[in-house]
Amino acid sequence: MPKIDVAAVPERKGAGYPPPFDRPCADRVRQRLGNAGGLIDFGVNLMRLPPGNWSSQRHWHSHEDEFVFVLEGELMLVEDGGETILKAGDCAAFPKGSGDGHHLINRSDVTAVYLEVGSRSPDDMTTCSDIDMKSANSDGRFVRKNGTPYPGQ
Repeated sequence: MPKIDVAAVPERKGAGYPPPFDRPCADRVRQRLGNAGGLIDFGVNLMRLPPGNWSSQRHWHSHEDEFVFVLEGELMLVEDGGETILKAGDCAAFPKGSGDGHHLINRSDVTAVYLEVGSRSPDDMTTCSDIDMKSANSDGRFVRKNGTPYPGQ
């Protein structure tokens, strides 16, 4: 049956970044709905972002398009060009290869809920805009931009 039991989809707390880059995202919660439904070509994640948390480090993708749709609450979208408020019913799209790093910050006093959708290119490289970090889909490790690994990666 194609219906997904959302309550049965495992929750993953945090972002998996090496310290100290993991701290701003420590309490975010992701449920991989696309994986639960057996999707291969793109991912769909149900995200819960508590007050004060970031969705991720600010980043952009070389080979993956990304899309977010806010279901509940309010988020601040931060990009190279500035900040934009996203409220329930708002969405944003991030074309691959733009070089314009983005992330969401919950500056409100309630948990925000949103859908995150992205393609799954094995050739993708995620590059962080504000810190010395990148990650390739081919191995999922976080490394410095010169390729040297972080401890534990």
